[in-house]
Amino acid sequence: MAPPPGPYSGTSTLALVARVSAFSVGLVYGSLKLKYLKAKANSQRKAEAKAHH
Repeated sequence: MAPPPGPYSGTSTLALVARVSAFSVGLVYGSLKLKYLKAKANSQRKAEAKAHH
């Protein structure tokens, strides 16, 4: 495979791709964690509301 023309060639391209994919993975992980924490907080609140009745 020949490196694409431009300022990024060879290992620089690999490093750039690695950085971008790592960033994407971080974003996905962050949003999933947020959803999980929100769901956990909601279920705890519901459990507490039931206990108070």
